[in-house]
Amino acid sequence: MNRIFILAAIILVGAISPAFSIQVPYDELVETTLSNKVIEKPYEHINYNYKSIVKIPVKISITEKIKSEADIYEGQPVSFMVQERVSYKGRTKFKKGDIINARIGTIITSGMNGIPASIIFENFEKAGVEPGQISNNVEVFGQDRSYFVFPLKWSLTFLPPTGSLTNFIKGGHAKLSPNKVLTIYYYPEWL
Repeated sequence: MNRIFILAAIILVGAISPAFSIQVPYDELVETTLSNKVIEKPYEHINYNYKSIVKIPVKISITEKIKSEADIYEGQPVSFMVQERVSYKGRTKFKKGDIINARIGTIITSGMNGIPASIIFENFEKAGVEPGQISNNVEVFGQDRSYFVFPLKWSLTFLPPTGSLTNFIKGGHAKLSPNKVLTIYYYPEWL
């Protein structure tokens, strides 16, 4: 009997204790920066059938030049232009000159030891084509200088401080011009 009374007292004290009360925390940063913005829910490809292995390459190029990863920001919308007509079973799906919209998903700056910068483009969209039927992302890299930095580093290790000086050689910037052709894929049989 005493055990039941003690257990009931613990539950009662725990239930009315402010430490156990459920409160939604107030986040001032969210309230000041995101209160008036409409946030889109990302596309979820839930109904799918990935049994088909048919994929058709789509040649695209960016419409505006990107000089380096410092000139852009994550989430920035970008446009690509189709370079060649793409058809499937006699129907044209992409005409030359069609615009495909995307956004910049991730920007990785260049690093030490010659590691290059990269830009990941994602969420490719075109009117008349389901979002799940186009490649999800494509990545553009800068110049990879690690191919000559690492051999140089190892060749200079017999002189103790000199090998470490190669750490300061940075990789190339990620650039993209309208002349550069990228390839994404169209999966016509994916539902």
